[in-house]
Amino acid sequence: MSPSHTDLAAIDRARIIHPYLPATTSERVIMARGKGSSLWDVDGREYLDATGGLWLAQIGHGRTELADVASAQMRELEYFTSFWEFSNPPAIRLADRLATLAPDTINHVYFTSGGSEGIEAALKMARYHHHRRGEGSRTWILARHRAYHGIAYGGGTASGFPVFHDGFGPMLPHVEHLTPPWPYRRELFDGDDCTDFCIRELEQTIERIGADNIAAMIGEPIMGVAGMVVPPDDYWPRVQEVLHKHGILLIFDEVVTAYGRVGAWFAAQRFNVQPDIIVTAKGITSGYFPLGAVLVGDQVAESLGRDHGFPMGYTYNGHPTGCAVALANLDIIAQEGLLARADEIGTYLKSRLTQELRDLPVVGEIRGVGMMLGIELVTDTTSRTPLPGTQGIADAVRRDHAVIVRDSAQGLVLSPALTLEHTAADRIAVALRDVLSRTGPDGVVKG
Repeated sequence: MSPSHTDLAAIDRARIIHPYLPATTSERVIMARGKGSSLWDVDGREYLDATGGLWLAQIGHGRTELADVASAQMRELEYFTSFWEFSNPPAIRLADRLATLAPDTINHVYFTSGGSEGIEAALKMARYHHHRRGEGSRTWILARHRAYHGIAYGGGTASGFPVFHDGFGPMLPHVEHLTPPWPYRRELFDGDDCTDFCIRELEQTIERIGADNIAAMIGEPIMGVAGMVVPPDDYWPRVQEVLHKHGILLIFDEVVTAYGRVGAWFAAQRFNVQPDIIVTAKGITSGYFPLGAVLVGDQVAESLGRDHGFPMGYTYNGHPTGCAVALANLDIIAQEGLLARADEIGTYLKSRLTQELRDLPVVGEIRGVGMMLGIELVTDTTSRTPLPGTQGIADAVRRDHAVIVRDSAQGLVLSPALTLEHTAADRIAVALRDVLSRTGPDGVVKG
């Protein structure tokens, strides 16, 4: 007989350290299976997954095609190292496929096991590139406040939230955080235009630190953990222009945005920029296997390939099973037209959210691109003071409506599968309407 929820929950509490979960929290939701945008816990209750796991279930749950591909590859070659001269057919085919899909200047791939590993690799690549070119003084990394770049050492330093620094210091030296391009938070810009302010601050920071001391700027095209913050259209092209003028690399953190989530293979294409390095993971396999890929431009790749090559690697670089799963996943995204689908269903979901929520006093802004949507919550729409605490709101949506959304620094974020049905989008909007209509300016859900 299978263990009951009570038994499993007791073992979980005794054995597993969960990210961001206080030890005093006794509740456990134990998922047993998934299909499409639905999940079922061990007691059989069905949930609508409006988060796509952690923003990665591009093709939805329970696709047997990927299970079949993984099984076949494991029978053929489950794993061998990709260090030194070794490689394998799925890794080679995937690298070629990614270079074909990527922006024009990106032709090289470095594999990882996920986003945090990819960010670490990208930061080291940027510094090492300049070192190989005789510019060893270029060690500074520019990032943004309220950015999220994972929780490893370098990425955790670049992440612009105090919670990722407090108690872990000293952090990586030579990292400078800038103002995020957050149009709704116009108080950040002293009455100036958002992009004009950010570009002026960037130029002043470069002048203060010295261009010949700066290796790269890293940024999420759309800031996810901050609340799906979408920059003005002219922000990234103008940032790129400033950086390239000073020989500073641009690293795009597309761990969330790549592989269709914003209606394009990469957000770089959507924002019309040519980064030097693009970090990807998550949607590359839709979560069916832990895998990441750092996409590298020609100039940086040439530097890394000199002498003894790039002196860092991960055990699972170019994992053959992971790469085979990724190829099948990309095939599904292409064959089922999920890039266009992300725009279509994302537009529909955003319109339904607007219809249901726009008159609520705690809803400051509803924003998003494709299937990345954020609801900024405030005490009132006049002062736009951030609502204190949003985890209780996400919990209420799950408990009362069996819809899983994620709380963020400023509200709630949604990132469902690109295969989400219109009826499921309606269910999300109605559930949020009910809970947010009962939410007071103190962030407490009544009833």
